[in-house]
Order: sequence, then C-alpha cells, then structure tokens
Amino acid sequence: MLRLLSLLQTHRYWPGGELAERLEVSPRTLRRDIDRLRELGYDVDASRGVSGGYQLRAGAALPPLLLEDDEAVAIAVALHTAASGAVAGLEQTAVQAMAKVIALMPPRLRRRMEALHTQTDGVPWDDGPAVDASALAVLAQACRDDDVVTFDYTSRTRGGEGVASGPRRVEPHRLVSLGRRWYLVAYDRDRQDWRSFRVDRIGGPAATGQRFRPRELPAEDAPTFVRAGISAMPHRYDVRVRFAADAADVTARFGRWATVEPLETGCRMRMAVDTLDWPLFTLVTLDADFVVEGPPELAAAVVAAAGRLQRAAGQPLPG
Repeated sequence: MLRLLSLLQTHRYWPGGELAERLEVSPRTLRRDIDRLRELGYDVDASRGVSGGYQLRAGAALPPLLLEDDEAVAIAVALHTAASGAVAGLEQTAVQAMAKVIALMPPRLRRRMEALHTQTDGVPWDDGPAVDASALAVLAQACRDDDVVTFDYTSRTRGGEGVASGPRRVEPHRLVSLGRRWYLVAYDRDRQDWRSFRVDRIGGPAATGQRFRPRELPAEDAPTFVRAGISAMPHRYDVRVRFAADAADVTARFGRWATVEPLETGCRMRMAVDTLDWPLFTLVTLDADFVVEGPPELAAAVVAAAGRLQRAAGQPLPG
C-alpha cells in the first residue's frame, strides 16, 4: 500500500499493467489496494480498457490525516522555514515534503499559501539570496516526476552583474542545497549538456507535462557536480585558512562548500567566494584556533571583527 501510494504521488498516469508489475502484484490485488486508498480519502482516477490505468489527483482534504485547513497551512509554512536553512541538514528533505504537501492542497489552501508568501516580510537568517518557495516546489516535483521544465534564467557575467540569458528547457535531475544557495542540476536540451542553475536566478519555472527518460549524471552525485562547476568558475577571493583542528571535524562542518586538506598538524580549508562575509562567519563558528593564509582582505576583516567583539565584551550593555 505504501509503495503504491508513493508511486501514485508522482501524479503521473500509471498504466495498470505497469503499476502491477512495479509492485509485483496481480491486477486484482492492485484494484483492491486502489479501493482501500479511496476509502482513506485519496482521490484516485481510473480508466478502463486495454490501456487503462490510475492517477492520483488533489482532493478536498489531505488524507489520511484529514488535517484542518489551518493545520495544513501551518505544516507547509514549517516546511518552508526548514527549507530556507533555519534547521541545518533538513533542507533537502523539507523541500521534498513541501512539494508533496502543496501538490495535494486544494485550490483554496494554495491561495492562502500564496497570500501568506506575498504579504509577509522577513529577514534571511544568513543574508543569502532569496529563493521563492513555490519555485522550489515546482522544481522538486519536476525532479521527482521526470518532467521537462521551462524557465527564464539570469546568468552571471565576469563583472558579477546578472544578465537575462533567455528561456531554458531542461530535464531536471536534482535540487542541491549548498551553503547559502540552492542549485538545480539539470540537462539543458538546447545546449545538449549538463548544467547547474542557481534557483534564485530562475524565473517562472513551469512543468510542461512532457516526461523524459533520466540520463546518467557525469559525476558521482549532484552535490559533487555542483561543487565541480563552482570550482571551475572565476571568483574574486581564494580563501585559505589553516585550522588547529582535526580535518574530519572541519569537513563535517564546512565540507558542503569548501575543501579540507589534512596536514601533519591540523588541516587547511579552501573556499572560492565572491564576498568575504560568509567565510568570516564560518571562521568563528568552529571552536578551534586558526590562521588566515589568504587573502589579505580576509585577514583584515578578521582583525576588524575581533576588535569590535573585544570592545563589545569590555563594555556594559546599554540600559
């Protein structure tokens, strides 16, 4: 039953024979399980005939929990918060869960989510680029359903300025949360090559309903592909810091967006960035001594920050 529900939640149309084969059950057992899902409140469409099959569609409630409207919206908001990075390590799982919840929401609840999104102001926890939660949901569901996606994209120029590069038509593979940014790994049909796209530069993503056969990614996994692409890009600063700490500890903390090299004593971390605010923040979050090997601008920023903190610690709080 759970395997059946997982397949149906892709919201694609499943021919009955193919679905029974995937589940390794008889057509009669499949029909019985479909009836059980309907009894739980899932709205499953069925078509008869030789090419007949099944498809799950959004219903009037969120079965089998049968949540109240306020509870359903609260869950979506909580998942949105987790997807933004407020809960470390839950970003990927939160986006996947958010895509499932929103896909099952009836129109009235989707309108409430849209109103909440457009009428709420907030401050990003790390001053990172803003990412539209609805765009994440569209892209996550397209990755899950093997659905071709179209969107407008703003590319990065050598001077750091963004310029519109026109519409893209891609086969989405995976969403990757790396540091403060989200990336979509996808096969670009027009350029006939694999690409990684920053989600905050994607505009108006839309699923086309056109299915594709997944291709083999030319990397160990999606995060490795994104990191390789970032390393190959020109950056303003090449950060090099030597830590008096075990390489495994530093990798566990910063390995998603930096490379760590074990040394005879301690380790060396390298990070390619365009601004120094994020490296400066990471240096003070690990309880270990460190030496900035470069660039000089980062060393100066550390000295300035240390002075401010020292002065703040030596003065009583106002009021």
